[in-house]
Amino acid sequence: MSKGHILVVDDNPNLLELIKMRLEAADYSVIATGEEAGALDLLKDEIFDLCIVDLMLASGDGLTLMEQMHGIRPDVPAIILTAHGSIESAVEAMRRGAYSYLTKPFEPVDLLLQIERAVENRKLNSEIKRLKEIINERYDFANIISHSGKMRATLDVVTRIAALDSTVYLYGESGTGKELIAKAIHLASGRKDQPFVALNCAALPETLLESELFGHEKGAFTGAIKSTKGLFTQAHGGTLFLDEIGDMPLATQSKFLRVLQERQFYPVGSEMPVAVDVRVIVATNKDLADLVKKGLFREDLFYRIHVIPIGLPALRERKEDIVPLVEHFLKKCRQQMKKEVKGLTAEALRKLMLHDWPGNVRELENTIEFAVAMTRQEIVTDEYILQDGKAAAQPPASAGAGANITATGDNPRSLKDARDAFERDYLAQVLALSEGNVSHAAKLAGKYRADFYDLLKKHDLKADDFKKPKPT
Repeated sequence: MSKGHILVVDDNPNLLELIKMRLEAADYSVIATGEEAGALDLLKDEIFDLCIVDLMLASGDGLTLMEQMHGIRPDVPAIILTAHGSIESAVEAMRRGAYSYLTKPFEPVDLLLQIERAVENRKLNSEIKRLKEIINERYDFANIISHSGKMRATLDVVTRIAALDSTVYLYGESGTGKELIAKAIHLASGRKDQPFVALNCAALPETLLESELFGHEKGAFTGAIKSTKGLFTQAHGGTLFLDEIGDMPLATQSKFLRVLQERQFYPVGSEMPVAVDVRVIVATNKDLADLVKKGLFREDLFYRIHVIPIGLPALRERKEDIVPLVEHFLKKCRQQMKKEVKGLTAEALRKLMLHDWPGNVRELENTIEFAVAMTRQEIVTDEYILQDGKAAAQPPASAGAGANITATGDNPRSLKDARDAFERDYLAQVLALSEGNVSHAAKLAGKYRADFYDLLKKHDLKADDFKKPKPT
């Protein structure tokens, strides 16, 4: 089995053949060429683990060729060979992206050692990239769209505390992505190779919830025909995520508090304590402080879980993220439904930007999934956006800024507040459509560039937040 696939470029045919023979003898697969254009064509057609390039070529210099190679395959390392060794050329080669540098004549063992290190480094980087892509595809911070200042501030806290073992308290409206954040915290922690166990406390009645959390012994209650491990035991060494913690019954709260304090518990029907090492993350869409005042949530438990509070902003507070979220969900739907839907019309995007999103990111994802499922075209039109009562607060297409006012009893927002809210949403929309290009956005808005910048400053919007992230 080959130890690696290597491309060698040198205009000296004798040296080229010698290097090829030595590397093949060392179990490497080698393609050798003296032609620069041929080398670039080979790099386009095949996957190499390493390129070895002579500094002085007949029709050009090796550093320029190396840079052209990196333009095609940026992840493939290059070793530069030269008979004109000097500190200056070595520094220049490394500065321009060479993995390492060898001066001719070189010892075969030195060449093999450099190659072995470069190929190993390439394989390691490839594995790291592969693992990152797997995590990114599922739960990573890149999937948690964070163009808006509020979401970036939230993720900044998340990255700081991920490696700790402190209890995390996530709060925010339903659909804001609390479980997604919890999984990201777990995967960024030292517990990432251990279990991540999740439970919705509102999904089970009190009797089943206690058994689910702590497990039970055979015969502990009717129907307990065998002993069962609870979620605390299953999460040992890893992370336990308890969603809707505000719906946990008071009796169970007492036992949960004891686990947090003593790091051990008694399974239902057992007299033997079980010790656990678990990082706990809880989440709620309720005001726990208010529940404490009403006697529905234990005050001591509230302070025990309220160690690192992290608030997740509602989607209506981070509308800068709507367009990139739409792109993310479109990509996901394309893959799942095998439909080539490329985007949305400007009017469809306008509807999305004006909607208040009471269901937050989850509602947006469902909206895009419905639209992709229903459309027969490559571009989704507004007829499939926010239909069937989903857009209860949606103003008509011809409405002006005042149509975005939402009355609540006798307290409608002031005209100025409504106008400011519409103006900010509109600015976010044109920035998203122009991908952060201020000149283009100003044209779309019919404003001079300087006036447009003043509006951005007024609403604390940054054009850079709307630029597409560069591929890594």
